[in-house]
Amino acid sequence: MDRMFRMLAFWTGLFTVMFYIGDMNKAALLFLVQTAFFLTIGYLKLSERMYMYFFAAYCTIFMVGFTWYTEFIMIPGFGE
Repeated sequence: MDRMFRMLAFWTGLFTVMFYIGDMNKAALLFLVQTAFFLTIGYLKLSERMYMYFFAAYCTIFMVGFTWYTEFIMIPGFGE
């Protein structure tokens, strides 16, 4: 399971670079923080259960943040 978190760190790191190249600095910073989180967790050598708890907490925080963003921040129809 630790390798799964390192794999997630690789992909979020890749997205960090792509967002930075695309001059989307806020998104790049968000993914850089996620990359650091996944790398840190990936090298802790925790039990399988703790890795699942971390992933469940990450998914919960993501859904709360995404719902909050789409409800209160996002402008409907912007970009059409």
